[in-house]
Amino acid sequence: MSALEGYYRWHSQIYDLTRWAFLFGRVDLVRHAAKRLTPKRILEIGCGTGQNLRQLHRAFPDAEIVGVDLSPDMLAIARRKVPGVTLRQGAYLAPVGNGQPFDLILISYCLTMINPGHDAVLQTCLADLSADGQIAVVDFHSSGFSWFRRWMAVNHVRMEGQILAWFAASSLHVDSQLKSAYGGLWSWVECFARR
Repeated sequence: MSALEGYYRWHSQIYDLTRWAFLFGRVDLVRHAAKRLTPKRILEIGCGTGQNLRQLHRAFPDAEIVGVDLSPDMLAIARRKVPGVTLRQGAYLAPVGNGQPFDLILISYCLTMINPGHDAVLQTCLADLSADGQIAVVDFHSSGFSWFRRWMAVNHVRMEGQILAWFAASSLHVDSQLKSAYGGLWSWVECFARR
């Protein structure tokens, strides 16, 4: 069992009750995606307890939706919450579209927890993305407070602006915005990217 799997074995039981206080922008990400495109196939990487999957299913009722997560405990909750959505347990190390690309790939507060390897996940997204598809990301960005970055690192989160830096260095067309939380304690990013 990996450290993250162990972490989420316990946290899965309190995840939905506690994460509203600091995982900002998740509902807005789905709402903004609905204004941009009408996807036939959607992939969520790091789908957790299915909170975003439920929002995606409401926004895109005719779309085929696939969720991938490392934690079997989180997926057990997602199965109860969003029946009819395809769920796969494991790390996202290779494309999962089986030759059928996704029009929307959503990643919510997952990339900053993949240390190292967020760049490999994003490269794999490109292999799973349709020609006109978009990658939608909401995640932690950075904090000017070293004590807070250390505390987040204890919770497996790296906040060094690495996600936005990857998109800035890519050849993708990127629409992003940074937002501040709790008076500047940290910033988070919302990002849409397309070829």
